[in-house]
Amino acid sequence: MVRIARERIDDLFALAEEEATTQRTPLADRYIVLARRIGMRYNVRLLPEYSELYCRGCSTFWVEGRTVRTRLRSGHRVRSCLVCGRARRVPFRRGRRGPLGRPWEAPSAALREDEALAGQVEPPLSRSLPEPESEED
Repeated sequence: MVRIARERIDDLFALAEEEATTQRTPLADRYIVLARRIGMRYNVRLLPEYSELYCRGCSTFWVEGRTVRTRLRSGHRVRSCLVCGRARRVPFRRGRRGPLGRPWEAPSAALREDEALAGQVEPPLSRSLPEPESEED
């Protein structure tokens, strides 16, 4: 029963993400409400990746710029819901892992990549793979 509930929650979050990309946020919000209800009924915790995608106050699916605003303030990442105004504060320290298991990227590294793409700074040396040798018969 728990396995089926988890599968349904995964499917609902995938549908919510798909609907949010097509500008239909009320349907995406409904999917989030349904996923949360299934989790509560069958006592299934939502994955940490999913908790970053919606507002706990009004169950709105968060789309950056449309329904949520993200700010970095004094060691915290503050995500404010633009529908109900609720804020979620998460500690933010360099070197820690992000919600998907990837390390947080330092702003200076991102800035260097942007400058390298613009042609202002030489890109760092990258390792290239040796070309395969062709056999001549």
